[in-house]
Amino acid sequence: MKRGIFKNMKVLPKKTVERLSEYRRSLYNCLKEGMTHVFSHELADMHNITAVQVRRDIMFIGYSTSNRRGYNIQELIRVIGNVIDPEEQLNVAVVGLGNLGKAVSTYFIGKRPKLNLAATFDLDPKKINNKINGITCYSIEKLREIIKSKDISIAILTVPVYSAQNMAEALVQAGIKGILNFTTVNLSVPDPIYLEEYDMITSIEKVAYFVKHTTQKK
Repeated sequence: MKRGIFKNMKVLPKKTVERLSEYRRSLYNCLKEGMTHVFSHELADMHNITAVQVRRDIMFIGYSTSNRRGYNIQELIRVIGNVIDPEEQLNVAVVGLGNLGKAVSTYFIGKRPKLNLAATFDLDPKKINNKINGITCYSIEKLREIIKSKDISIAILTVPVYSAQNMAEALVQAGIKGILNFTTVNLSVPDPIYLEEYDMITSIEKVAYFVKHTTQKK
């Protein structure tokens, strides 16, 4: 399947993109286990959803198979990549190099060839000019300069809550097109900046809520 097929495709719903990314991660694990094909119900079991949902998502991106062995894993990985990956490599920066920022930076490197960690930023003079796996930490004062010179379009925000909104505004002014917010502050950014917010506390509280109700049923 050629990339050009997708040029006129409408923007996918956020949940569909999330599931496609999750499918691909599972498919890579299947390859590591020596599998060559996978059925929709097997992929569904890996993600606690229905096989109907899996088939709908995969048909939505224009892939189908008549193979009785199921989906060809390598082909499906390629098709998902054609849909959700950028055509050209996008450069990413981590802003805030505390414990979370360091963990995100270390984990991120090398995970996706089309997403390149190009820089990190921090206020702490002890961290500036240090490197994590070859990636230099720059002073926040150089934010606009480095984002422009390295053509960085995505920022991962891991700063303290009191500076989150100001930093988001600085990133927008510097030319950032998308922000992944790991802070617990709900940010406000102008259109067309894409904002994705991940609140770990809310996620933990959600887990705790369902654990409580599971325990009460016993």
